[in-house]
Amino acid sequence: MTSGTDTTTTTSPVAADLADERLIAAKGFGGLVRSQAARIKSGDLGTLPVIIGLIVISIVFYVVEPSFLSSRNLVSITQFAAPTGIIALGIVLVLLLGEIDLSVGSVSGVSAAVLAVLMVNHGVSEPLAILAALGSGLAIGLFYGLLFTRIGVPSFVFSLAGLLGFQGLLLWILGSTGTINLPQGSFLLDFARNQFVTGAASYALVALASLVFLGSQLWGARTRSRARLSTPAPALIAAKTAALAIGLGYLTYYVNIDRGFSYLWVFFVFLVIVMDFALRRTTWGRHVFAVGGNVEAARRSGIRATGIYMSVFALTSTLAALGGLAAAGLLTSVSQSTGTTDTNLTAIAAAVIGGTSLFGGRGSAYSALLGILVLQAISNGLNIIGVGSSVRFMVTGGVLLLAVAIDSLSRRARTSSGRA
Repeated sequence: MTSGTDTTTTTSPVAADLADERLIAAKGFGGLVRSQAARIKSGDLGTLPVIIGLIVISIVFYVVEPSFLSSRNLVSITQFAAPTGIIALGIVLVLLLGEIDLSVGSVSGVSAAVLAVLMVNHGVSEPLAILAALGSGLAIGLFYGLLFTRIGVPSFVFSLAGLLGFQGLLLWILGSTGTINLPQGSFLLDFARNQFVTGAASYALVALASLVFLGSQLWGARTRSRARLSTPAPALIAAKTAALAIGLGYLTYYVNIDRGFSYLWVFFVFLVIVMDFALRRTTWGRHVFAVGGNVEAARRSGIRATGIYMSVFALTSTLAALGGLAAAGLLTSVSQSTGTTDTNLTAIAAAVIGGTSLFGGRGSAYSALLGILVLQAISNGLNIIGVGSSVRFMVTGGVLLLAVAIDSLSRRARTSSGRA
């Protein structure tokens, strides 16, 4: 018999991503900084370039014309960015699959025309007209999905055909009328143009957004803990939530000096949050990224790629229709030029500039929000300082080219570092 104390110690299990020295572990604030620096060095830039770009744009235009950052102008920028931003959200989805839809502008115009003709010319109630307009977008998206999955027509081809064909359909629907004004007092017009969130309601939204963010962070930490992965420190989660609440609170206070955020902008942000949740937290979203990254590997792993393509094309066209309705309400009318000017290119540019890769498999719903803010800020700023549309198109083209170049370079860096 051996006497003495038992020297055996019990150690807590080590998180999987901290036990393997080949994997990056970030502990504490210093570890977080080192981890983020390593990600940037390896080409995983995320939304950093577009955030920096937005800050630089704001500073430049503010120096030239201080009214650019006035409360009234910020409200105007966000309000007029929302319709095309909703369309760009659909473009983000289709780009995640490595495909493209060149007809979203024309689809938005057709849907707006369906709404206007039904309401004004045929006396259909507004709710039914809205449903019919959204249904037209859904039908177009399902038709695109069938062309792609059943016949094998490339997305570039059928969407280019749609760009031309739906422009003609828009002219046919409007007929000799040319322009149809939406009736004053209609829900869509008031919602998009006249309604703003102010006062206590605006701060309640800030509190709600902060709680949703906190819940998302805690949920993510719990999920990682169950998978025996390292979790962020509670202090870091609290600091992020506090920073978000303070930032949104001050921004809300500032825009409330004028009219507050428009209902349309709040609705757009809500759509972005919902789509971000769907992409990052659901099986469907994970399958979208998998198919966009490598469709053959996704099929071999049991993912029904056909269903993913169908759902994404349907959502893209439906969001295009929704953006068209929002634009109609904001502009109070539908005309032969609705959705047929630079809407297509602006929506695609917003998604790419916001950080969605043209090569598929990488991007975020927030790309649509950040990208359209950049483009709308450029357009608004150039208008304020009296620069013509010719320069605006050239600047927008240059920014788009820069975004694609950054995407290509970061993709090359990710490949060389084994993170692609």
